[in-house]
Amino acid sequence: MVDVGSKAESARVARATGSIFMQPETLALIRSGSASKGDVLGIARIAAIQASKRTGELIPLCHPLALTKVAADFTVDEMQSAVHCEVTAECFGRTGVEMEAMTATAIALLTVYDMCKAVDRGMRIENICLLEKAGGKSGHWKASPTAKSTANE
Repeated sequence: MVDVGSKAESARVARATGSIFMQPETLALIRSGSASKGDVLGIARIAAIQASKRTGELIPLCHPLALTKVAADFTVDEMQSAVHCEVTAECFGRTGVEMEAMTATAIALLTVYDMCKAVDRGMRIENICLLEKAGGKSGHWKASPTAKSTANE
């Protein structure tokens, strides 16, 4: 692992996004709350939070962090027949929370897939990326509009 012991602690924030595309009928099940496994987006939100807290266990050489906030928000997109996820992760520490935000996004979308795969095995997870990070020596970084998913602009 990289030695971060000499780095100053600071407030760290990262935002990540991703999308899952599906059949319109599958999206209707999610939107209505009538999926056979229950509240898809509610469970996906919990999965995102749990995943962010376990990122250091999942990704080799990633520092375990004491997160102070994780928020997972979902947007149902009827026109694209998709669910878009955006995760914000925060901590006060010596290293950033980008991996936590992206891991949480990926797991949230995988949870949507798992909960709906019985009715739609063709769902596609796309465009998981970092939108923004702030804090630490490198300061504030924001993705250029062309780097983001067009679905989330």
